[in-house]
Amino acid sequence: MLDMMKMMGKAKEVQEKMKKAQESLGELIIEAESGAGMVTARVNGKKELLDLKIDDSLIDPKDAEMLKDLIVAAVNKAMSEADQKAREHIQKVTQEFLPNIPGFDLSGLV
Repeated sequence: MLDMMKMMGKAKEVQEKMKKAQESLGELIIEAESGAGMVTARVNGKKELLDLKIDDSLIDPKDAEMLKDLIVAAVNKAMSEADQKAREHIQKVTQEFLPNIPGFDLSGLV
């Protein structure tokens, strides 16, 4: 019975650490660009768009389609990088209390 209580306590500790790790993803800032830096997107580890910078030379009502394409490319690149960084962050934070088991994927927690 004592071992079961100890395991339950450990599970609660792991759960609390995972919650803190997930919350800290908002502190990860990822920046990606497209169009040779003419469009830059900043996102956080929670995959929230924080900022979008567009070079003034791109703002041409006659060429809105190209601007849209560059924005989509920059945001998608930043989101992809955020996904990878978030996985790395969760893995780093949890490595002390969760063993590295092949096939045990924590990416669903991000």
